[in-house]
Amino acid sequence: MPLFINRDQIFAHQVHLLEHKLRSKEERILELETENAILHLRLAECLGKLRRDREEDTKAVNNHPLKTKIIQSSLIKLHSQVQAMKQDLSEVVAVYVNFVSELEDKSKQLLEKVEKASSCLSGYPADELQKLQAQIAALECSLVEERERCRSERQKRKELHNTLVELRGNIRVHCRVRPVLPLDHVQLPTCGSGLVSSEEVVHAVSDDTVMVDCLKAGMPVQQKMFEYERVHGPEDSQDIVFEEVKSLVTSLLDGYNVCIMAYGQTGSGKTHTMLGCQPLEEPSGMQQEAQQGIVPKAAAELFRLISEKPADSHTVEVSVMEVYNNEVYDLLARDEKGNAGGQRRDVITTASGASQVTSLTYEPVHDASEVMQIIRRVLKLRAHCPTLVHMDSSRSHLVVNLTVSSKSPNAMALARRLQRAKRDMQSSSHKEWWSPRCRRANPSARCSPEELLPSPASSLGPSPSLSPCPSPRASISETTFRTKLQLVDLAGSECVGMTGVSGAGLWEVSCINRSLSALSDVLGALAEQRPHVPYRNSKLTHLLQDAIGGDSKLLVMLCVSPTQRFLAESLQSLAFGARARQVQRQRPHRRSNVLKVK
Repeated sequence: MPLFINRDQIFAHQVHLLEHKLRSKEERILELETENAILHLRLAECLGKLRRDREEDTKAVNNHPLKTKIIQSSLIKLHSQVQAMKQDLSEVVAVYVNFVSELEDKSKQLLEKVEKASSCLSGYPADELQKLQAQIAALECSLVEERERCRSERQKRKELHNTLVELRGNIRVHCRVRPVLPLDHVQLPTCGSGLVSSEEVVHAVSDDTVMVDCLKAGMPVQQKMFEYERVHGPEDSQDIVFEEVKSLVTSLLDGYNVCIMAYGQTGSGKTHTMLGCQPLEEPSGMQQEAQQGIVPKAAAELFRLISEKPADSHTVEVSVMEVYNNEVYDLLARDEKGNAGGQRRDVITTASGASQVTSLTYEPVHDASEVMQIIRRVLKLRAHCPTLVHMDSSRSHLVVNLTVSSKSPNAMALARRLQRAKRDMQSSSHKEWWSPRCRRANPSARCSPEELLPSPASSLGPSPSLSPCPSPRASISETTFRTKLQLVDLAGSECVGMTGVSGAGLWEVSCINRSLSALSDVLGALAEQRPHVPYRNSKLTHLLQDAIGGDSKLLVMLCVSPTQRFLAESLQSLAFGARARQVQRQRPHRRSNVLKVK
């Protein structure tokens, strides 16, 4: 009998098979997603266990005296190796410098011979002249190579020395010898008797050594040498000075607190080094930009580095204070009528041992020009007074704080991805997502996309939900950490007989000299590792307690005058820098934001 094929039945059967396969694949996908959620939970548990193990190991290391001794011996051994390497590098640099000088002399001699030969022997064979020119070119190439090697060796020596300074927790000290100014030629009676000379007695003999000629009547010249991390001569520009402290601005975004402090006598160039020429005026042209000091250049470098980071990951606030007559004033504060003027503030010590100024005013800034506009505005409020040494002498210590609040870009990016994935899942929520495990546990229960996707509003850990489908609920709490850049322009130490102040100015001079003496006493106590450090003897040292004896990176910029007239004050400043280099503090501590998991 004939065979009849019902095509509708065949198509219906195929459609049924395809639907069955599709349903099985969807169930398999949902099953895999459930297993992925379980693996997330296990991963969170492993991370928590690993974090607890690390904390226990850290506590064990800190509590184990034997391991502490091993670490100390390792640091001592590392210190000796660095010292030996430093000595070897200094010897190599000396050899290279001598070799370069010899090459320069030989090159000059050959050039002179070539000029004589070309002028006197015009008919000299051309091949001989070409040989001489080839020798000169070879010598010039070797001279360039030796200079490059010398530069690289100096850079290595500088990096090793900076590493040593960080390991020992020492204070970086740079020195800048200003050029001779018209005020050096003014013949005035000193605190003692007789007149002083304008002869130069302070010299920057190398990039890390200062030599002082001590001249006394009827006595041979005595030379004193002072070594620092970097020494700038009168010929060094503002750009060269800032290039040596530029790395500290990078450390600020790496999570370290940084303080740069200018110390010296009146008229030694502290304000010029920190703020530049004519800080009260608007900069105009490249010449004004080249004369900018550390403060505007540091602000520009800070915002340049922030521009390379993800958007909205860093915010900057500025605050400006002055310490005048042993009182701290907030120069950004306004009175009840809204008028600008310094408001007196108190310095307190928090429970963690850090110093803090109460009710300090912060203003958000977005670029370096806003920072300088604020500083130019408040500099008009700073105490100034003309003296016989300087026509615009600062009578207070100026402290500019740039506070950087940093967020975690990884946390923000992860939160955005999770939120975007959640929205994509919610847009397709009309589909039915069935899991065999869910059906077996509770046939009426269905797993929603929100339960299978880590939510940015929750946290990694066991789910409090009683749903048969385990689902991690991850959330990231964005934490910010704050680092601080302190730029300090100290008032200059003075001799009353030389500056010629009188009346109310005597009290100002007394407060300035006492605060600087308190600063020197603090450094002396830290250098001798006394059990008590007198930070509270002065508002200046109490305000800068975190920078002087804390765990921040501190650089002291010594500014000295080069002439015989200010020899006593210059020696005092150089001795202050030598004492500061002896201070060994705790290593700079890096602040960092941690991805908090709740």
